[in-house]
Amino acid sequence: MSRFNKPVTRLGLLVTLLMLVAMVVPVLAQEGGRIAYISYNGDPIPRAFDEQIVAMWNEAHPEMPVDHSIVAHEDFKQALRAYLTAQPAPDVLTWFAGNRARFFIDRGLILDFTSMWEEEGFSEVYAPGFEALARVGDGYYFLPTSYYWWAVYYRPSLFEQAGITEVPETWDEFLGACDALNAAGITPITIGNRFKWPAAAWFDYLDMRVNGPEFHINLMLLQESYTDERVRAVFDYWNQLFEHDCFIDDPAAYDWQEAIDPMAQGEAAMYLMGQFILDSYPDELEEDLDFFRFPIINPDVPIGEDAPTDGFFLAAQARNPEGAMAFLAFLGSREVQQMAFDQLGRLPTRTDVDISGASPATQQGIALIQGADYVAQFYDRDTTPPMAEAGMDVFQRFWDDPSSIDSLLEELEAERLRNLEEQQGS
Repeated sequence: MSRFNKPVTRLGLLVTLLMLVAMVVPVLAQEGGRIAYISYNGDPIPRAFDEQIVAMWNEAHPEMPVDHSIVAHEDFKQALRAYLTAQPAPDVLTWFAGNRARFFIDRGLILDFTSMWEEEGFSEVYAPGFEALARVGDGYYFLPTSYYWWAVYYRPSLFEQAGITEVPETWDEFLGACDALNAAGITPITIGNRFKWPAAAWFDYLDMRVNGPEFHINLMLLQESYTDERVRAVFDYWNQLFEHDCFIDDPAAYDWQEAIDPMAQGEAAMYLMGQFILDSYPDELEEDLDFFRFPIINPDVPIGEDAPTDGFFLAAQARNPEGAMAFLAFLGSREVQQMAFDQLGRLPTRTDVDISGASPATQQGIALIQGADYVAQFYDRDTTPPMAEAGMDVFQRFWDDPSSIDSLLEELEAERLRNLEEQQGS
């Protein structure tokens, strides 16, 4: 692209942002106890549910009605910073947990709603991992309300064929399962690395299992060094999987969906993947598909799980913070989460939602996440975008040449320092 085109692109983006913010100004200018809520739930079914929830609130609270705006998902992401720096800002907004929220929290753009959290007793009914996800330091800033889990999916019939009678719970058992599958002529693990992000899940889990979720999140926040021996240990464990011939050949040749084929055809037994694998897995084979928690490596560290989570937050410059907290408490209530579970299949972050009508697999997945000590998001949600891009590139190169790890970690550390310097200068 010519450098002369760049100002036009930036100008176009600026005009778009100004138009999106201008759409909200009339709402914010209204008097009284009105609450401005902006959502990115623009798809038909989530949109209808959003509108239903707002209508319920408005019927019950005519003195404090919600003015609801829905902005297209990508436009919302581009406009969010402009929304939050407007004076006044919208009161309640949808967003993602992890670094995506922490970026704005660290800049003082998200409101601390600890008083509401404590008054509602949310710590007693939100699963521990989600309670931790809501908190930064001593304050609560993000209300997690729905998620999907990651796990090691596997075919029980192939385990049986290889003589594996129990799912592996420890690292040694996991390596033993790989050895048994190889001996039976079955590739232990499939993965599609063409777009790099599936390999990032392996780093997330290995780091959390070796060093614990607190270290992992601090690393994602650029507060730990990539040349730390603890990070080096993560790759040592990763390399053990290569030494035991655990993965399919040439995973970069497949995208994540194409990598399902070896598993569906009975050639590979396991896949570390998100719950959305079911959308692409052959329906007729789902009876021979199960999952288990990523094996424990260090039993002395808390259990962390990847579960990308969506929810809500309040703008620090909200015009009506009192009303915003009341509406946020409603969005986090058992009533609303029960409706979201029943109508949309959204997995609840509260432990008091009735899930008895869910499938056994869904109940198993909810139990897996609610039993975690910490819920991480995913490598590219928990760290900065430039760091995520560099990290995923390194994971791919490590896959191609594990002996290069020391120089690769030095590259990551240099990138971390660049990101940290940019953060401190912003």
